[in-house]
This record gives sequence, C-alpha cells and structure tokens, in this order.
Amino acid sequence: MLIQKLQRAKLYTVFLAIQCLCLVSACGGGGGGSAQAAPTTPSAPNAPATPQTIAAPTITATAAQNGAVIISMSSTTSGAAIYYSTDGSTPTSSSLIYSAPLLVASPQTIHAIAASGTTTSSLTSYQFTSAIAAGTLVWSDEFTNTSGLNAAPNPTTWQFESKAGGFQTVNNELEVYCAWASLASPCNSTPNTYVGATDGYLHIIAQQPSSGVYTSGRIKTEGLLGINYGRVEAMIKLPEGQGLWPAFWLLGGNINTVGWPACGEMDVMEHINAPTPDWIAGTVHMTGASGSSGISSHYGASVASFSASGWHAYGMIWSKGKVQFYVDSPSNIYATIQASSLPAGAVWPFDSGQASFILLNLAVGGSWPGSPNSSTVFPAEMLVDYVRVYTN
Repeated sequence: MLIQKLQRAKLYTVFLAIQCLCLVSACGGGGGGSAQAAPTTPSAPNAPATPQTIAAPTITATAAQNGAVIISMSSTTSGAAIYYSTDGSTPTSSSLIYSAPLLVASPQTIHAIAASGTTTSSLTSYQFTSAIAAGTLVWSDEFTNTSGLNAAPNPTTWQFESKAGGFQTVNNELEVYCAWASLASPCNSTPNTYVGATDGYLHIIAQQPSSGVYTSGRIKTEGLLGINYGRVEAMIKLPEGQGLWPAFWLLGGNINTVGWPACGEMDVMEHINAPTPDWIAGTVHMTGASGSSGISSHYGASVASFSASGWHAYGMIWSKGKVQFYVDSPSNIYATIQASSLPAGAVWPFDSGQASFILLNLAVGGSWPGSPNSSTVFPAEMLVDYVRVYTN
C-alpha cells in the first residue's frame, strides 16, 4: 500500500510539472495558448536636457563722493562668473572678470554678462555720463572713529591679510600678519592694526612678542573696492629702523586669474631701514620687469629736508599709458614711467581696463631691508591719516 501511494504521488507530481511547463511555454512564447502575458509599455527615450538659463547680471550704482559712483554687479545664478567691458564693446568669456565694486568717475559705458560653462546670459548695461573735473576728490577713507574705543578699519572697505605661517615665502619676510582680534599664536590681544579711539589715524604696528618672532598688519580693499585710473594719495608717517619695510601700493584685481606680475603692481611708497640714508621708492612691476628688475625711482636721498619719520603725502597719478609718483604735492613729481618706453620684454598691464585694489602694510625683514637688529625699536608704528582718490 505504501509503495502504491508513493507511485501514485510520483505520477501526480509528473502530471503537475508537465502542466506548469505548458503554461510557462504559453506565457513566454506568446503563441497559441489561452494564458497571455500582460502587454508592457516600452520606456520613453530620454528627453533632451533643458538648457541652463543664466540670469543676466544686475548692475547697481551707489554714490561715492562729488558725483562719482561705485558700481556693483551680481547674478542670481549660483556659481556664474560676470564678464564686463568699459569701452562699450560686447563682453565675452575673454573679457574682464568682475571681482570687486568699481569706482567710476569718468564717462563710460559698462556692459556685463554672466556665464557658466559655455552658457551666457543676456546683456546688462550701465552708462555713466558725468564729466567730473580733474582734481576732484571722489573717494576717501579718513579713518574717522567715534566709538570711543580702538576699532577695526571699516570692514566694507578693508579686509585683513593674514596667514598663519606668515609671509616667509614672499620676499623672505619674517612677520606674521594678524587679523583683527586674532588670538592665533603668535598674535595676541594687542591688535596690530586699528583706527585710534581719539586721533583719527590708522595704526599699523609691528610687534616682537618673543625673540625672533614678529607680528604686524596688512590690509587691502581686494574684493571690496577697485579703481582704474585717477590720482591715489595717502598721508603717512613711517617708522624707521633696520629691517622695517612699510608700504602703500596697488595690485591688479585679476591677480587670482593671471597671477603676479602679469596682474601689475604699482608701489606708491616703499621705505626700508633708515634714517641714513632716508628715501622712499616708487616702483611698477609687470611681466618682464618685476622684482629686483621692477622699474623704480627713489625720492628723498638728495632732499635735505626730507624725513620719512614725519608726515608726508605719498601719491600716484595713473593715466592711460603712464604712471607718475610724487611726494607732498601732485606738482612735485619725481618719477614718470610710460608704456612707450619700457625695457625689452616688458608687458604694460595698466591699460587693460582692469581695476586695482589698495594695500597698506608694515613688513619686518625680507630680502630687501634685511633682518632687524639690536637697534630696531619694537613696537614700530606706521600711521595713516587718510587714503584718497581724485580724478586726474
């Protein structure tokens, strides 16, 4: 009985397997069977990608001084770069790259586009038509402070340059530049750069917190204000001593894209060591004429009444094809450097339409002044009464 039951079970199992095979054949083959597979909808082909839309830049003008304006540009498209022209031409991805608000004080038409990858926006334009007389003050920082306390320089105009490792790889300088309120060693609670509570001066102070360790200050308008042509002047009182290197200068705003010296550098005032001999230098740097080969002139060594430890106005007149340096008065020009008379291989970068930003700093040590010695007095202080820009 048990064997017969097993045999019948086996036969029944074989029968079910045959039935299943037939059913599968009908579903899979699609031919003749009564059981049909449900029809499937083929996948739709990928739709073409919608081209990215780049928002056209917005150009905003805010008042500067005596009719001049500061032009800001922005795009609501995240990550888009803004390209612009100031000569009326239509900008492309090879045009000037917007990096900071621009001081505008002469008639010009600004065109701008935004771009991301190969996609560009429509054109936005701004026209400045005012003819402001030469010698007109159009922007300044007078370092006014009414807070009653030492304060940071205006953060809408100046940002701090700071590097934890200092600028030892730049000109072999020895100092560490400290930002406002930085407590990162060797910086401390005594600020290196501040606007005085009562005197209306910018103070930049080099300190020696320990033997062989130096801190100081360096501020710049990079990303906040750019100028293109004009007369730039600062009233400054300088420290004197072996290894001290104060400076008032400008760098091309495109330094982060083309590098130095292609961006161009204009040193309105540099001073080293002294008091004997006592002179300041005005220098321009560019591709083919940079570093120790920069085009430079000195003032003061043959001027008996000159001492950099007193107050002096240091200025530069920047016009098309020409940069001139002066001390105390724009009529007292001691150096004129022209695009038409450069050394072989030098490339003049100052007429490209690219704006430059302003820097003020007090370096310690470096290849040019050498290191401080036992005669150098710390703290050493550079005082700035004002920085001004005039039309030329």
